[in-house]
Amino acid sequence: MTPLTESARLDPRLYRPDFPILARMVHGDVPLVYLDNAATTQRPRQVIAAITETYEQHYANVGRGVHALAEEADLLYEGAREKVRALINAAPSRDRETVTEPSTREIIFTSGATAAINLVARSWGDAHVGRGDEIVVTEMEHHANLIPWQQLAERTGGVVRAVPITDDGLLDLDALDNLLNDRTRLVAVTAVSNVLGTVNPIAEIIRRAHDAGALVLVDGAQSIPHQATDVAALDADFLVFSGHKMLGPSGIGVLYAKEHLLEDMPPFLGGGGMVKDAWIDHFEPERPPRRFEAGTPAIVPAIGLGAAVDYLNQVGLEAIHQHERRLVERAHELLGQIPAVRILGPVPAQKAGVVSFVVNEGRIHPHEVAQFLDRRGIAIRAGHHCARPLQKRLGINASSRASFYFYNTLEEVDRFGEAVAEVVRFFTRSATPRRRRPPVESRSEKSGG
Repeated sequence: MTPLTESARLDPRLYRPDFPILARMVHGDVPLVYLDNAATTQRPRQVIAAITETYEQHYANVGRGVHALAEEADLLYEGAREKVRALINAAPSRDRETVTEPSTREIIFTSGATAAINLVARSWGDAHVGRGDEIVVTEMEHHANLIPWQQLAERTGGVVRAVPITDDGLLDLDALDNLLNDRTRLVAVTAVSNVLGTVNPIAEIIRRAHDAGALVLVDGAQSIPHQATDVAALDADFLVFSGHKMLGPSGIGVLYAKEHLLEDMPPFLGGGGMVKDAWIDHFEPERPPRRFEAGTPAIVPAIGLGAAVDYLNQVGLEAIHQHERRLVERAHELLGQIPAVRILGPVPAQKAGVVSFVVNEGRIHPHEVAQFLDRRGIAIRAGHHCARPLQKRLGINASSRASFYFYNTLEEVDRFGEAVAEVVRFFTRSATPRRRRPPVESRSEKSGG
């Protein structure tokens, strides 16, 4: 891999050899064009190698052993935590007693962004949200940042309210101001919509929520892999994201929270590793982060996530952001030339590397579109994308979505645009589109994101 400076124009051809899967042929002899990155990204050889080397050379349980392998595993595991801390500029710990002590108490490893949100809802939420208290979400939230708050409200008698979106796919900040009041305990908001690609003004939302006395949880699953994030500058209270959306393994995610909040939160899960001392009838929990990492953690996935952070740092998040902007602009240009296609969400200048669309207002079903493109080697996503309230607001049941990453090329976007135009021509010639799959309402959404 040849790293670029942050100001350099990113050339995806420099990085594609690091991703073996991108050289695959599908359906026999069709080159793969992978445009499903909002669901999950691919892994470079460097991440795969870090995982393999850990299992072959360094694997042992962490936080318990004093033998050589255990100490090596500790250093790798806590080293990954430090890499994540530095990536988002969380505060380092100042009271470390040993080199294997956590480098930050503000980084909790979880199984993913969904688990991280549920941890906050169960631990912080159960302790701080009571009857009549309010949680503010938005109409564009993924189910992972909606359902846990509904469940919290059901348990506590709280109320969930939503910030609406405008017709062009932006948050209505005036409506946010009207929703915030002295009963608002938390604002839960996505940094980037996984459907619309909308980049939300997180710093401004945090400022307004804090002025009203509310905390803010940011769903960074679609933002952390694509743009630089500074939790200190944002003054974020909670931030969550997933490893598999940023070149890392599945089964690993991150909860960032301000240390004073974590110190005040009771443990969510009980078991080994989170106990400082125990008696038959009570226990004393460890300090964060171990307080929230009961049992054997996802050791190797965390180390793999650390390798993914190394890779992203070498490519440069600003370079990634600018490259994705060029890809989105090209996709908008091509799809905008097809009268039957309606692009969802704002203009490219206000969105990340996500382009969702419907064909003939959904009369050509998104699953038909995705299947048609798949036969041409182009992998996109179709469905409600785990955002049913948003789809209802848009007046549709499902949509097709292409999502880009730094290893995608403009030529691949051109192939995508040509294939969508071909879809329209094909089904226009057909009397009735065939449905090889049942409509989205009767199918479970297999994958989020």
